[in-house]
Amino acid sequence: MKNVAVILSGCGYLDGAEIRESVLTLLALDTESVNYKVFALNKNQHHVVDHLTGEEVSGATRNILEESARIARGNVEDLANLNATEFDALVMPGGFGVAKNMCTFAFDGSGGSVDEQAVVKIKDFKAASKPIGAICIAPALVALSIGDQSPTLTIGSDEGIASELEKLGAKHQNCETSECVVDEANKIVTTPAYMDDDANLADVYSGISKLIKNILRLA
Repeated sequence: MKNVAVILSGCGYLDGAEIRESVLTLLALDTESVNYKVFALNKNQHHVVDHLTGEEVSGATRNILEESARIARGNVEDLANLNATEFDALVMPGGFGVAKNMCTFAFDGSGGSVDEQAVVKIKDFKAASKPIGAICIAPALVALSIGDQSPTLTIGSDEGIASELEKLGAKHQNCETSECVVDEANKIVTTPAYMDDDANLADVYSGISKLIKNILRLA
């Protein structure tokens, strides 16, 4: 039975992990009878956003690990404890938390930086030739971390974001929400999910399910 590591970036699409993408990822893994373990950075998220108004909550702080525990029902570990040798693949759901908490792509685009722990874990899986799945905006984190290895990625069809990924050395391929893009050589699989705000849940799950099937095939 395969073992898959899942990295979450908080709880809530505006400042953490996209909840639907996260749950659908776990559902897809469970459907394939895969063992998985959830990890998250143990630090405060960049900021807190009121998901009703979309406005930043001034002075509020939330811990990424504690917020991720909401989705993982408490079964989440500090990212520092993630050891690539113990897993067959890595999957990262999206949400602005990926681009705000795990890196600074949301603010700096291709000039962004990556959290030191996060970049080490991604490079560990890549160096071990273990598949990496990235959903929604998470391919930006992959491009910032290992763009010099020319991975083929998708964030859907947003030309502006695609251009930023290509500045990092990645190759972008347009993709429908219900599909995924497989880079066989680099063992990287990506799917747009809620990069399309109007995407329906069934199409998002279709894309995520195909991503999971492909990373397991590559593992």
